Amino acid sequence: MDRRTFLTGACVASAGAAAGCSPEGSQEGTVTAPAVNRRQTRRLRMVTTWPKGFPGLGTAAERTAQFIQEMSGGEIEIEVYGAGEIVGAFEVFDAVSNGVADMYHAAEYYWQGRSPAYNFFCAVPLGMTAAEIMAWVEFGGGQELWNELSGQFNLIAFQAGNTGHQMGGWFKQEVNSLEDFRGLRMRIPGLGGSIIRELGGAAVALSGGEIYSSLQSGAIDATEWVGPWNDLAFGFYREAPYYYGPGFHEPGSALGLGINLGVWESLPADHQAIIKAACRAANNQSLAEFTYQNGLALRTLTQEHGVQLRSFSDEIWTEVGRIAEQVVADTANADPLTRRVYESYVNTRRLGRDWANISEAPYYQKRELVLGR
Repeated sequence: MDRRTFLTGACVASAGAAAGCSPEGSQEGTVTAPAVNRRQTRRLRMVTTWPKGFPGLGTAAERTAQFIQEMSGGEIEIEVYGAGEIVGAFEVFDAVSNGVADMYHAAEYYWQGRSPAYNFFCAVPLGMTAAEIMAWVEFGGGQELWNELSGQFNLIAFQAGNTGHQMGGWFKQEVNSLEDFRGLRMRIPGLGGSIIRELGGAAVALSGGEIYSSLQSGAIDATEWVGPWNDLAFGFYREAPYYYGPGFHEPGSALGLGINLGVWESLPADHQAIIKAACRAANNQSLAEFTYQNGLALRTLTQEHGVQLRSFSDEIWTEVGRIAEQVVADTANADPLTRRVYESYVNTRRLGRDWANISEAPYYQKRELVLGR
């Protein structure tokens, strides 16, 4: 029930109660309940880039839809379709932009072919953590820039999930030096793929459902996906035993709910507010869930499946840092809007670094020193 309906109902109920207490009121002891006027249910279709019901990613989409329905009192119903049920994983952007579907749930860097600025609203190499990107979008001007970018494609989008820090990936062979990246075929999207290409490897774009079979067939030598929870679900450890982390390419990957702009503008203001609030709730729950489940899954991978954890060498990190700075800066040269997105992003990242350097970063080091394992 929305606020206007509630207030109207409350006034009618008060008037009815007063009449019931009056000698001139209706039948003694009887108070007629006011009729509740609900608006017609709005039914919308959501397409996603995730397998239906996939832990963390698919369920983030479904949770967002659930929150919207619950908060609207059932006035908005959303049917969620997994990748391939209506359109393919990488076709959801066009489907929603063109009105074939009403909304999508996806990682925004999948749309870098439309504009490289989209990378910044998901993840860029050596970019922001989950908390930092949430801060930028909500308070640093990121949402306004995102609105401007998406509006060019008849869309509006909001944060509706975050995986937290992602791992560096699964490798069939150890990568101990820069030379080991030469000729490496790795599934890795976004600007992370540009880093692999600069290192001499080949970056391959695959949807989640295609990764395992590609590892199994030898079409790729390595893959990144998300982190222990999602990676365990796909069973990558059976094909690529070396698990590298932390990742340099996605330090806190935001997931987006994109909505057809015509559909959005047709919604009343309270329904728009409900969708925004539901996205925020889904975003917070997603990050909390990934943080907890990744810890559980990591134990399963290492203790039950014998996964071998590895870290990239200092040599690799140094070269990745050099390349990443250049690749991200070059992205800003695409057009004036991407330049403004880049500058806003970098300024907020600088603020986050200044704070993290005296807060979380040293705290983690000291906690490990005191508590150990």
